[in-house]
Amino acid sequence: MDKAPAFRIRAIELYERPVALRLPFRFGVVTLRECPQAFVRARIEAADGAGCWGAAAEMMAPKWFDKDLQLSNEDNFEQLRDVLRLARDAYLADATPATAFGHFARHHGSHLAAAQARGCNPLLAAYGPALVDRAVLDALCRSQVLSFGDAMRRNLSGIGDAHPAFAGVDYDAFLSGLRPAGSIEARHTVGMVDAITAADLQARVNDGLPETLEEVIAAWGHRYFKLKVGGQLGADLARLEAIAAVLDRLPHPYFASLDGNEQYADAAGVAELVEGLRARPALARLWRSILFIEQPVARKLALATDLRGERLGKPVIIDESDGELDTFAQARDRGYAGVSSKTCKGFYKSVLNAARCARWNAEAGEPRYFMSAEDLTTQAGLSVQQDLALVDLLGIAHVERNGHYYVDGMAAQPQGEQDAFLAAHPDLYERSHGAVRLRISGGRIALGSLQCPGFASGAMPDFAVMTRLV
Repeated sequence: MDKAPAFRIRAIELYERPVALRLPFRFGVVTLRECPQAFVRARIEAADGAGCWGAAAEMMAPKWFDKDLQLSNEDNFEQLRDVLRLARDAYLADATPATAFGHFARHHGSHLAAAQARGCNPLLAAYGPALVDRAVLDALCRSQVLSFGDAMRRNLSGIGDAHPAFAGVDYDAFLSGLRPAGSIEARHTVGMVDAITAADLQARVNDGLPETLEEVIAAWGHRYFKLKVGGQLGADLARLEAIAAVLDRLPHPYFASLDGNEQYADAAGVAELVEGLRARPALARLWRSILFIEQPVARKLALATDLRGERLGKPVIIDESDGELDTFAQARDRGYAGVSSKTCKGFYKSVLNAARCARWNAEAGEPRYFMSAEDLTTQAGLSVQQDLALVDLLGIAHVERNGHYYVDGMAAQPQGEQDAFLAAHPDLYERSHGAVRLRISGGRIALGSLQCPGFASGAMPDFAVMTRLV
């Protein structure tokens, strides 16, 4: 393996721009209609003085990182801005050279403590370093003229025992065995207020894009779906029956995940939902098609909830509970089988959890533990590209994608930015209905063009039209 290069971080710039949704997105306790997207630019400097810029982007979703109902959406946005500033200041405060992973390991504990001192939970605290680390790795990949996949397989970032949570694993060997597939199944989100058929629509957006589950399937050919439930048994089962009535018309197999969105107080409530699903003939095919159940129990109770005595019939994963580096290991001891990968939680954590799954499955002699790939309304451009490149590298066969459905692609971005991303990634994007947008064909997303120098992007957003955060 190549020796991971050490470098200084010389500049970190923070930006944001507004994102308006074409359709409302209901998840958990919030219905999202607009939301800022955060951007980070980082400049690294090699030992010979050569410098290079990199960037990353992520939505600033309210009521996901912190679900305190006493906080407004603007309060949540300011929390995210605050942890970005904390991460920026920490990474710039120490000019000692380190590897990309070394910079993460150096600041992880102190940043978490500083954020917690401001009332931020670990999931919220991780948002700042998650973007900085991706921007730094992007700069490193560009400086070495390597794609994200090639850089990771060579362990160019230097992942290893610089942080104790990563000790005991031969990351050079693990990473060298990873191979991106080149395309991935898109798992379509069916939110709590999404229309299933045209009869559910009170008014149309009339922008030519799909507005119902039926129309999504007809336009994009999905075979994988993520179905959100709200913790109200009767209403959830009725809605699942309406969804099943559409999905069951498909002539080929389909697959689904069931997202509990922390709406259950305990495992008994989840078991009641499962019992209701199994008892209804109209839900028989849907139940057979469910791959896993996602985070049904509220995060404060999830790790105190032992699932091993419950007959849930499907593996259960954690998502919102996954706040710290050792959370997945704790969850496994409580009967959870999987954990989500989300770039907003940090790509080093995804690599760590993927290595854990490989080791645990080898010890078990069967594929008992797994990672899922989940969305946080990732937007066309840096955000969706970096997330897709990560989960593809980790061997995850399908990924929840919803940002292209709830937002009108790049319609709000400057034409030059749209053109640049389309030119750099013609397999990933298309120009339709007046804008550049994610291309999904036969339910799949092509990823070949992400194998370009940098962290999965051959173009850059227009920072000049964004708001700079100080």
